[in-house]
Amino acid sequence: MKIRVLLPIVVDIFNEEVKQEFRNYFPETTEIEVCHLDYGPASVEGEYDEALCVPNMLEKAIQAEKDGCDGVISLCGADPAVKPAREVLNIPIVGAGEASMLYATLLAKSFSIVTVLPNVVSMVENVSKMLGVDSKLNSIRYVNIPVLELVDKEKMETSLLEEMVLAIEQDKAHALILGCTGMMGVASILQEKLKERGYEVPVIDPSFAAAKLLENLIAMNIKQSRLTYMTPTKKMYKQRER
Repeated sequence: MKIRVLLPIVVDIFNEEVKQEFRNYFPETTEIEVCHLDYGPASVEGEYDEALCVPNMLEKAIQAEKDGCDGVISLCGADPAVKPAREVLNIPIVGAGEASMLYATLLAKSFSIVTVLPNVVSMVENVSKMLGVDSKLNSIRYVNIPVLELVDKEKMETSLLEEMVLAIEQDKAHALILGCTGMMGVASILQEKLKERGYEVPVIDPSFAAAKLLENLIAMNIKQSRLTYMTPTKKMYKQRER
């Protein structure tokens, strides 16, 4: 099995960490490729950023299929380019946001998401609405840490724990989702710390969720429905000259 993980950003500061994390998610025989963008935003923290990352995300997804990949992951809680990519790909592509929400709805009657900034709240909420699970989404909280500053793991972990406790106590969340794929390597730690406080609830890592969902789709030999994601009609597409 060969999969490609697409980061919707032009910087490579997360590439190696992502590759190491995903090595833990898949069998040893799986070939894992991590790819950042050639052009677009440095991080996705709003609708404008998402719009800028989509063109190259689509190009990278199409190239992944041409290179023989069995599946693609859009590694962002807002799932950029997932839906349009499903129209042009004949391999499955999943988004980290949708994958984590699907798992949360299986495990609890309600869930909350803790993300990075207030700028992304509406984007994450839109994913829940398109997925049809918004009735179970009790709240979206944020730690007020920009994506590129999530490399400070101690600060991130402390802030996440504080907001997660509030989500449980005030928002009545029964499951919790890390609302940014830059929040790697802390889900199990936070889950244990919440348990120590008396809250035995699942804490879902969106990267891990996307990986296992994609693995299952590939194993089942299924992909997006052509009745939902119809192949684009043939027409001229003009690209910007570079």
